[in-house]
Amino acid sequence: MRIHIFGASGSGVTTLGNALSTQTGIPYFDTDAYYWIPSNPPYLFRRDPTERIALLTTDLSHSANWIVGGSLLNWGDQWLSAFDLAVFLWVPPSLRLERLRKREFERYGDVIFTDKDRHQQYEEFIDWASGYDTNVAHGRTLQAHENWMQKLTCPLIELRGNHTVTERLDMVARQLALQNHR
Repeated sequence: MRIHIFGASGSGVTTLGNALSTQTGIPYFDTDAYYWIPSNPPYLFRRDPTERIALLTTDLSHSANWIVGGSLLNWGDQWLSAFDLAVFLWVPPSLRLERLRKREFERYGDVIFTDKDRHQQYEEFIDWASGYDTNVAHGRTLQAHENWMQKLTCPLIELRGNHTVTERLDMVARQLALQNHR
C-alpha cells in the first residue's frame, strides 16, 4: 500500500502518518526531511528540487509499501499516480494556528521570542501558515491542494474537521479494508 497524507502545516499530517505507520508497520517518510537541508536552526535552506525528488524516490524504492506525509505540490506530475490512497487533512484555521504556535514553542522555547532573527523566522512562518485557507500564502494553499486532489488517480479521503488521531486512524483503516476486499 502506497499512501499519501497531506494538508496545511499544523493539520496533523505528521501525527497521523506516524500513528498509521505504528499501527500498520508501513514506513513513514516526511517530505520536510527531503525539502529542507538540515541546519541549526532548521528550515532555513531549501534543497534543490531535483535532488529532493531523487532522495525521496530512492528511499521509497526500498519498500513496496510506504506512507508519504506532507505536500508534494510542485514536485512533479509523477506523484499524481504514485499512490493507492490519498488522505487530505483540514482543521479550522484558528485551531491549526494555535497548534503551530504551541509546537514552535515546544520545539524551540523562548528563543523564538528573545532572539531577533529567530523571532522574525517564527513570525514569517506563522504569517505564511495563516494564509493557507485564504490562498494568500505562496505554494501550499487550500486552493492548490484542492486542485491537486482533482488530479489524483487514487481513492481520496478528505478528513475535514477537528477529528482525534484515533478517529482519523479508524477512517483510514476502513478505507484500506474496503480497498483490500476489492
